[in-house]
Amino acid sequence: MNRRDSIIALTVLGAVPFASGAQQTAKIARIGYLAGNLAISQPFVEPFRQGLRDLGYLEGRNVVIEYRDAEGNAERLPALAAELVALRVDIILAPGTQHALAAKQATTSIPIVFADVGDPVAVGLAASLARPGGNVTGFSNLNPGLLGKWLELLKEAVPRLSRVAFVWQPGAVPEGYEKDFLRQVEAAAHALGMRIQFVGVRGPEDFERVFSDMTRARVDALLVWAGVMLINERKRLVELAARSRLPGTYSMGLFVDAGGLMSYAPNIPDNFRRAAGYVDKILRGAKPADLPIQQPTKFELLINLKTAKALGLTIPPSLLHRADRVVE
Repeated sequence: MNRRDSIIALTVLGAVPFASGAQQTAKIARIGYLAGNLAISQPFVEPFRQGLRDLGYLEGRNVVIEYRDAEGNAERLPALAAELVALRVDIILAPGTQHALAAKQATTSIPIVFADVGDPVAVGLAASLARPGGNVTGFSNLNPGLLGKWLELLKEAVPRLSRVAFVWQPGAVPEGYEKDFLRQVEAAAHALGMRIQFVGVRGPEDFERVFSDMTRARVDALLVWAGVMLINERKRLVELAARSRLPGTYSMGLFVDAGGLMSYAPNIPDNFRRAAGYVDKILRGAKPADLPIQQPTKFELLINLKTAKALGLTIPPSLLHRADRVVE
């Protein structure tokens, strides 16, 4: 590019505001996006980008998004977070718990916004929901009644349900929070007269073994709490569930699209869209410490009718009527 073209380009960039209604400025915002697996997270990435566009941020003009992708290996997140800090991005978007913890460990000064964290106070990301403190804020999927709702829906779909396998990825969240969550699962199951079997899956190599164990234990259904690895391996997980003829409720709709029976969860894409609003506020001068952590406002029930038929289940009309989306 020659000198004349450079001057023209800078003049154009200078004419683009940070966002609609913002003061004229030549500054280009740099957002670091710490992804667990970009190949499978487009249903979340795109709502975030759309949220930015709705606020007047145009990639390549007044905003640049620096993506760092762990490609499904959560152990890479701390190093990738450090890369974003070294780039001196203005803000980091950290989708989930592991992402946000890695980012928080990497910096105490660069603002961090998360979009899908269960209990940010319990895992050490914030002092409180109302006043997070520090450099981290965002959007939680925390809902006290969610565990009971998962089990109630599962029992409604499988009336003779008595033993449920709770499948999760040990170590995906801090130990104290994990133990407390498992106690809550057991209490919710007990309240509904169900027995719970805890099934930890640390890696894909465990799948065959744990499904064999569940078959021997004669569990009736699954309740899957998704961590990064389980999300990455969701297709294999639901295939093994189908082969074992185990209906399941999942904590994310992605599993239903992959063939799982049903999910009941916050509308996570909406959280990512709303996260763009927090990014905008922080770029305009707001402090993360003063932005309250938002809880979910939209929940969705997804049912895979094709999977139900393959399992020989008849989903009650009352349950189908409440579904936000049915996969046929």
